[in-house]
Amino acid sequence: MDSLDSAVRVYNDLLELAGTTDTDSVQQALRKRLSRRRDLTLVRLAGTFYLVIACDSDGGIGPKPNDTVPAPPLLLGRFAARVPLMEIVASGARPLVLVDTLSVEMEPTGRQIIEGVKVEAHLAGMVGENVVTGSTEDNVPTTATGIGVTVIGIAEERRLRQGKSKPGDVIACVGIPKSAPHDTVTIDDPEIADIPTAISISQMPHVRDILPVGSKGIHYEASQMAESAHLEFKLSSECKLDTAKSAGPSTCILASLPEGSLSEFRDAMDKPVSVVGRLIRPAQIE
Repeated sequence: MDSLDSAVRVYNDLLELAGTTDTDSVQQALRKRLSRRRDLTLVRLAGTFYLVIACDSDGGIGPKPNDTVPAPPLLLGRFAARVPLMEIVASGARPLVLVDTLSVEMEPTGRQIIEGVKVEAHLAGMVGENVVTGSTEDNVPTTATGIGVTVIGIAEERRLRQGKSKPGDVIACVGIPKSAPHDTVTIDDPEIADIPTAISISQMPHVRDILPVGSKGIHYEASQMAESAHLEFKLSSECKLDTAKSAGPSTCILASLPEGSLSEFRDAMDKPVSVVGRLIRPAQIE
């Protein structure tokens, strides 16, 4: 296919997605273009390009009188934005737009939360005054804090990592799972993963798949990583981490890679690295 044919195909793809045909055809086209990969929603745009969408929410964490877990607004904004940003980076996509929806007033709480959101967006490489948008609740007084964050990224299909693990790969955990209220989670804790950690891992050619760990814990996410590659996760008997514990705002990240690359991987990380298990073919399960 020459460049002109390719350009025509991409143009027709975008026309279809934009809804320039009849309603039934549009609905059929959208159904074919929408898919889920683990916690991410993918929208095929044109050719091999996809929008990749990640979201997360926090409630009852903040500075208001009815919040369950007290936290400064700026810290809340940073951790709330960090989770979906790390998911986008880990997937192989580039974040384009971040949307924050705050159930608090703009002044003073919302403004401080947004400042934290923008810090994390900048760490993820998002530059420009329009990359962060959103809304606040300025009509109804609020006594508890709530925030939702959605990040939209773009990726070529060949760069998407989900399902690319191979039999025999080890799963390494970077960082220590921590979560409030059982742990004190601070932004500068050297034991937890962050966006620069996710970016660093994503740039390593020997890493096959990456998955930030959330509230369901290491074992759940490792099993999800295995399932996406049609494999099984086998927990290592030497793993010292609590694999069922919540990792809260993605305080650790899983990476699958060949065992022979593990030493190089450890040397490149400035966070704790633990091997939690390996990926094997289903028939190998004892």
